[in-house]
Amino acid sequence: MNLPSTLGELRETEWASPRKHARSVKDEMRENLVCMLEAGQELFPGIVGYEDTVVPQVVNAVLAQHNFVLLGLRGQAKSRILRSLLNLLDERMPILAGSEVNDNPFHPISKYGRQLIEEHGEQTPIEWITREYRYVEKLATPDVTIADILGDLDPIKAARGGHLLSDELTIHYGLLPRSNRGIFALNELPDLAAKIQVGLFNIMQEGDVQIKGYPIRLPLDVMLVFSANPEDYTARGKIITPLKDRIGSEVTTHYPLTIEHGMAITAQEAWLDRDGRPLEIPGFISEIIERIAFEARQDKRIDQRSGVSQRLPITVLENAISNAERRTIVNREKTVVPRVSDIYAALPSITGKIELEYEGELQGAEIIAKELVRRACHTTFEERAQSEPCHDIVTWFDEGGALKVSGEERSDTCVKAFSTVPGLLDTVKKIGLAPRGDPATLTSACELVLEGLVAQKRISRSEEIGYTKASRSRGDPGGAGGPTNLFQ
Repeated sequence: MNLPSTLGELRETEWASPRKHARSVKDEMRENLVCMLEAGQELFPGIVGYEDTVVPQVVNAVLAQHNFVLLGLRGQAKSRILRSLLNLLDERMPILAGSEVNDNPFHPISKYGRQLIEEHGEQTPIEWITREYRYVEKLATPDVTIADILGDLDPIKAARGGHLLSDELTIHYGLLPRSNRGIFALNELPDLAAKIQVGLFNIMQEGDVQIKGYPIRLPLDVMLVFSANPEDYTARGKIITPLKDRIGSEVTTHYPLTIEHGMAITAQEAWLDRDGRPLEIPGFISEIIERIAFEARQDKRIDQRSGVSQRLPITVLENAISNAERRTIVNREKTVVPRVSDIYAALPSITGKIELEYEGELQGAEIIAKELVRRACHTTFEERAQSEPCHDIVTWFDEGGALKVSGEERSDTCVKAFSTVPGLLDTVKKIGLAPRGDPATLTSACELVLEGLVAQKRISRSEEIGYTKASRSRGDPGGAGGPTNLFQ
């Protein structure tokens, strides 16, 4: 389809109607949202677990034509939701060619736009921009200046154009004017300097902006959306009250409420394509990894004000798969199947994602990370084992049996070692951990059973001799207070 390229041609289209060219960006987003709701379309692709909580509140804010803020801890998809808002904009929009502030061809707000129409009349050139160019995002940091957000005078532009510094044509527009007729998103709002917050609430209240003290008003048409940490977004935090008062809606985000939601998000976001090498992830492995994050969000040694990002299980899964991939390549096996020992090998993806309280700092991030993995294995095993007593396995260890298997061994070698423990393979089959019965999955399942029994303190584990009978002595390396390395 050939789009109009001049103002005269544009007047012959639907864009000449007041309903089209006079509507605000909030009107536009509201109209498109209503159409999507009527058609039953997905509003925020890739957002999982917010269907009954966050999404309805965001929809209400858009329908109410509110500027709004998303309050939540790190890793709660705030930025993704804000970026998804551009789907509520028209696919294309006409502007005056060369305009820095997306001038409406029928109602230009800049001196450049007005002069362009005066000079060319109906032959004024028109450009069409896609919705992606109408979304502007900025991360608020203490060094952000008024010039960055609003604009500043440009002496070089004045010299080259032969303009006085007081001329509007010497202005270098900031991000906010450049997002005119679009969406301006500001992440971590409370980190913005107070004087810039003052400039924002004037825009929200009066609908215009003044640059560098110029008596020039730009009646901007902008949808303003923000994100912030709840801890900072209070009277005691770093947000000024007048700006807080002018934000129409506060929408609180949250971490996944169920393990199933968390696993769906992790599977969606993790990088699983390993150059075509076959990959099979047992369901219990995915569950263990997700439960690590759930356990961390309840641990008092971890700073809950900072939060435990959903990126934790995502990176743990990627790291565990990478460890399994390395073993598969070295051992010349065909399929990559991660094990519990691979999760322990992914500890660097946990320690870098948690911020510790004083008690946690005394113990150390690595010790806490190992405990989180062990507790996740414990819960996952108990849910599957339920009434399965595992007496034969425990008895064998109590009678002096010991087992040490390296996490680097081939799967078939590991299965032979596990088969020496009476009842271990039978337990795996009874509770349905390895329905296919292939060596790789059997190995992973056997590790879960043994790790679960260690977590229940029915057997012990040490780096030196592997799995042994449960220790009754305090401070034994295989006991509850010892190291949690599953394999050497």
